Amino acid sequence: MNAISRFLASEIYAVAGASNRQHKYGNKVFRALLASGRKTYPLNPAQDEIEGHKAYPSISELPVVPAALSIITPPEVTRRVVADAIEAGVKHIWMQPGAEDEQASESARQAGINVIDDGSCILVLLARQS
Repeated sequence: MNAISRFLASEIYAVAGASNRQHKYGNKVFRALLASGRKTYPLNPAQDEIEGHKAYPSISELPVVPAALSIITPPEVTRRVVADAIEAGVKHIWMQPGAEDEQASESARQAGINVIDDGSCILVLLARQS
């Protein structure tokens, strides 16, 4: 099973950079994961709720540890999100285009995490599945 298949086979997801603004990719990714029937939590320290779901400021404050994390944040934020994900025990990380950070990717791989950071977009893959 390849890296993307392993990510998509997870049961619980989180989206770092989820947003209430429907034109933003963080919102689109969050809604796409929900629409595909996946249990998904929004992560955004500046929001209390996103699309009717309680938003969480960080992975450590989620009620469960997500197996998979999609990241749609600026690279400098990605580093912090990945450090939190490593500490929490996340198994799969997908850095969406523009969120990639070489240092964060290397740290996650050294921690044994399945990392997707090749410019692939989860929205494209989820659209193909539906």
